[in-house]
Amino acid sequence: MIKLIKRLISWSLLGFVLVVGILTYQLLDFQHGEVNLQEPRVFLIKSGSNIKIIAQDLTMQKIIEDPWLFILLAKLKGVETRVRAGEYQLESGQTPDDLIEVFVSGSSIQYSFTVIEGWSFRQMLDAMARDPIIEHQLEDKTNEEIMRLIGYPDQHPEGMFFPDTYRFPKGTSDIEFLRRAYQVMQQHLEREWNQRENDLPLKSSYEALILASIIEKETGAGFERPLIAGVFTERLKRNMRLQTDPTVIYGLGESFDGDIRFRDLKKDTPYNTYLRAGLTPTPIALPGLDSIRAALHPAKTKALYFVSKGDGTHHFSETLEEHNAAVKRYQLGGN
Repeated sequence: MIKLIKRLISWSLLGFVLVVGILTYQLLDFQHGEVNLQEPRVFLIKSGSNIKIIAQDLTMQKIIEDPWLFILLAKLKGVETRVRAGEYQLESGQTPDDLIEVFVSGSSIQYSFTVIEGWSFRQMLDAMARDPIIEHQLEDKTNEEIMRLIGYPDQHPEGMFFPDTYRFPKGTSDIEFLRRAYQVMQQHLEREWNQRENDLPLKSSYEALILASIIEKETGAGFERPLIAGVFTERLKRNMRLQTDPTVIYGLGESFDGDIRFRDLKKDTPYNTYLRAGLTPTPIALPGLDSIRAALHPAKTKALYFVSKGDGTHHFSETLEEHNAAVKRYQLGGN
């Protein structure tokens, strides 16, 4: 009986070794064998896909023949949870081992989307909704719902997303995109706030963001931004109203028809800086880095007024008398 048991154990061990050997041979042959591609092909890994789904997709597209060997290979390499979503350019001559390395590296095909300085949050959302690559999950969502979905509830969205050109893989959702742009803005804002000038009439980095957004909308001439900031800083220090048209326009919302009138300056909204002192309740646009830096490093100036010269730049004045003369010259066609 004992001899029989020993013989059975021996045969079991031999069978086990044989099975392991065959599996090892199959795995090595699979690992280093070329995938079934005669020409380059784009392969998409959707957001949230795990290694099992990826292996099944590869098999369905006849790129590999055995999904379980692909899964086993990824597990043995310890990378089954590290594959990254995106579109990948697959080439003939690659092996399953190569595919796993590519999927883990994240070197997917990249697309770009540019957030423009001075856009409002609504303009940004509208442009994203027209982008054919970004996955749209925020349709018909309110501002409050959007901020909750990106992980920052109870915050007003205006001005909170950094204007830049972002590169991203296919499968990126608008939620992911906004979360990234929000975080980039916070990084820039925190760094610049920590390096701000002393004696600014600003209590927080959020107030700096509000002022930067007003500067952004006041001028497109980069060299003027510190001067514009200097005027607003002086007015805030003296408790003078900012009296800036872009804030009035923002407060008018969709009722603004493109032409600001005297009666608009008299319409009371939380954003009318002709009627209300201090900064607006929120930013009025997405400020770029130059505007943020201008708000935190304003030019030293005695000017308290400025008026558009009609060429994209402004005339700056220290006195109301000089300002009125400049308005007559540049706005009213006086000599």
